[in-house]
Amino acid sequence: MIKRVFNFLDKDISGLHKAAYILSFSAFLTQLLALLRDRILAHTFGAGEILDIYYSAFRIPDFIFITTASVVSISVLIPFLSQEKDMDKARNFMSEVFSVFLVLILFVSVIAFFLMPKITSFVFGGFSTDMLDQVVLLSRIMLLSPILLGLSNFFTSIIQTKNKFFIYALSPLLYNIGIILGILLYYPIWGISGLALGVITGAFLHLIIQLPSIYKLKFIPKFTLKINFERIKDIIRLSFPRTLAVSSSSIAVLVLISIATYMREGSVAIFSFSYALQAVPLSIVGISYTTAAFPMLSKISIEKKGEFMRQVGITAKHILFWTIPAMVLFFVLRAQIVRTVLGSGEFSWVDTRLTAACLALFAISIPAQSLILFFVRGYYAAGITKRPVLINMFSSIFIITLAFFFKWFFTIFPFLLSGLGTMLKIEDISNIQVIILPLSFAIATIINIFLLYFFIQKDFQYLSKDLSRGFFQICIASLAMGIVAYFSLKVWDNVFDLNTLFGIFLQGLLSGLTGIVVWIISLKILDNNEMNTITCSIKERFRK
Repeated sequence: MIKRVFNFLDKDISGLHKAAYILSFSAFLTQLLALLRDRILAHTFGAGEILDIYYSAFRIPDFIFITTASVVSISVLIPFLSQEKDMDKARNFMSEVFSVFLVLILFVSVIAFFLMPKITSFVFGGFSTDMLDQVVLLSRIMLLSPILLGLSNFFTSIIQTKNKFFIYALSPLLYNIGIILGILLYYPIWGISGLALGVITGAFLHLIIQLPSIYKLKFIPKFTLKINFERIKDIIRLSFPRTLAVSSSSIAVLVLISIATYMREGSVAIFSFSYALQAVPLSIVGISYTTAAFPMLSKISIEKKGEFMRQVGITAKHILFWTIPAMVLFFVLRAQIVRTVLGSGEFSWVDTRLTAACLALFAISIPAQSLILFFVRGYYAAGITKRPVLINMFSSIFIITLAFFFKWFFTIFPFLLSGLGTMLKIEDISNIQVIILPLSFAIATIINIFLLYFFIQKDFQYLSKDLSRGFFQICIASLAMGIVAYFSLKVWDNVFDLNTLFGIFLQGLLSGLTGIVVWIISLKILDNNEMNTITCSIKERFRK
C-alpha cells in the first residue's frame, strides 16, 4: 500500500497546464492549511505581543534560508541539470554542490546563533527588552529551519527536472502540518518555544518527503571534498544575481516589520496576517504557473525566440486571467475574508478591521506580484540575470524609501492618513499607521512590474497586442464582477446574521459567487480566448 502511494506521488507530469493545475490544487490545499494555522494563532493569541514575537522570530532564519538557499535554487540548478546528459556526471556535480551548500548553511547558521542578540536588538528596536529576549530564543531554535528547508530545496531541483511535481506540491502541506502541531501540541507543554519547535517539525517533514523520490532516481548526493571549484564558480556566478534579488526583497519585508515594531502593539501580527492572506492567490496561481513553466522555458533554446516568447505570452495571459479577478474579490470581500479566517477568540474586531484594510492594499498588487515571479524566471531561463536583479533591487529600495517617507509624511499631514482610513472604513480607529506598510509595498510592486514589462518588450521584441487585448477584457469583466459582488453584500446583509461566523461566511461566499457568474458571462460576451479555451477543455472532459 505504501509503495503504491509513493509510486503515485512519483509520477511524471508533462504539459504546462496539467502541471500548473496540479500545483495550483496543491497550493490551494496548502493555503487552506495555512489559513487554518493562522486562524488557530489568531484565536489563541490575538494580534498582540506573543504573535509579534513569533512572527519577528521568523525573519532572521527566513532571511538566511532565502539568501543561502538561492545558491542551490531551482532557477539555478534546473538549467544545469537539463543540459547535462551524462547521469554519472550529473550525480557527481550535484554531490559537489550539496557539499558546498551544506558547509555554507551550517557556517552561516552557527555565526547567526552567536550574533542573534545583537541582530535582533538592531532590527527589532521597537520591542521591549523582555520581548527581544523571547525573539532571540525563538530565532535560535528556528535556525534549524533554513538548514532543513535548504536541503529540501536542493532535492526539489532534482525532482522537478524529472517533472515529478506531486512530491514538490506535497512538501508545503507537511510544513504547515508541522507548524499546526507546534501550536496545538507543543505550545501547551513548552510555551512559546513550542511554536518554534513546530516550525522545525514542519521543515523536517518538508525534507523527509523528498527522500523516496531521490532514492528511486538514484540521485542521493554524497558529501565530498573532491570539488571542481570552476563549476561551483559557475553556479555562484549564476546564483549571485538571484541572491541579490531575493535578498533585497527579503530585506524590504524585514524593514517593514522593523518599522511595525515601533507602531501599536500587534502591528507585526496584523501585517503578517494580511501578507499571508494576500499570498493565497499568489501561491495558487502565480507560483504554480511559474513553477510549471520554468523547466519548459529552460529547455527551449533562446535562439528559438518565437517559441520562447509564445510560451511566455500564454503563461502571462493565464496568470492575469486568474489574478485580476482574485484581486477584485479580495478587495471587495476583504472584511468577510478576514472575519471568516481569523475573526474568533482573542482576535478582536479592531484587529479584524485593521487586517482587512491592510489586505485591501496588498490585494492591489496581487497580479503584479504573480507576473513578477514569472517574468523574472523567464529572464533566468533565457540566461539573462542582470536586468531583473537590478529592477528587483530598485523595487525593494523603493518599498523601504516609501515606508519611511509615508511615516514622515502622514505624521506631518495626519488628515491625509485619516482620509485613507476613511476610504478603507477604519476612520474611527486610532493609530492606523500600520496601513502605511502594505501601501508602500503595493505601490513599489506595481512600478516593478511596469519596468519589467517594458524591458521584456525591449529585450525580446515581444509584441504585446494579444496580451493587452486579454488584459483589458479581464479588467472589464472583473470590474463588473466587483460591482455586482459589492452590491450583493448589501442584499445578503439583510438575510444573514452577521454576528455569527456562518452568517459572515455565507454573505461573502454568495456575494463572491454572484460576482463570479457575472465575470464568466462578461468574458463570454467579450469572446475572451482564455475563457473559451477553459470552456472547451471542460466540455471535452465531460465527453470523456
